[in-house]
Amino acid sequence: MFNPRFLIVSLGNQAPYYECLHSAGHFALASLQRLLHPSQPPFTTERYGRKACLASTGHTYTMLQSPTQMNISGPWLAKTWREMLENHRLKPSELSLVLVHDDLEEELGRVRIRKWKASHRGHNGVKSVNTSLKPADFPGARWSRISIGIGRPEARDHMSVSDYVLKKMTRYQRDVIDSQVGPRVLHCLRELQEEWEEDYDKTAPNP
Repeated sequence: MFNPRFLIVSLGNQAPYYECLHSAGHFALASLQRLLHPSQPPFTTERYGRKACLASTGHTYTMLQSPTQMNISGPWLAKTWREMLENHRLKPSELSLVLVHDDLEEELGRVRIRKWKASHRGHNGVKSVNTSLKPADFPGARWSRISIGIGRPEARDHMSVSDYVLKKMTRYQRDVIDSQVGPRVLHCLRELQEEWEEDYDKTAPNP
């Protein structure tokens, strides 16, 4: 029987850039937690991957906000993934991993499921994770990404894009993520759960 357990990790930055668009993944998880409350407890500081981070640990979903700067998030996530497997004595197939991150190529508030191996679209956090975590090292693992659209500035040069993703969110941008993104992320998670349950049923040995 498929017993879903999810490790959901958001990518973003720390202070003084915590409230920027590049941290939309963090705010998406906060929105999701509020939607699922009280079964999903509020975020508190816990230790994962040998670092203190904001965590919300429920029965099905363990939600973590990456405590590192965006560009070096991969090594921490790799440690956390292995730590979760070891501490809970789980096989890779028993802990689904979902990475939540911002996406410049989608309009603000649009939420999409992306294959783990889909293009990183220049996202340095996803690049770092891809370098540190290889699906081939964990046979049977079910991993996916959920992207959170943040829009893109008219100018597409590197400096303009950097300024755009690192500036503090406007009230409107924050309201869109806080009110609209949580339900959309939950819908994506349920889609993934159905897909992975079907996959499990096909590959599970007959009794």
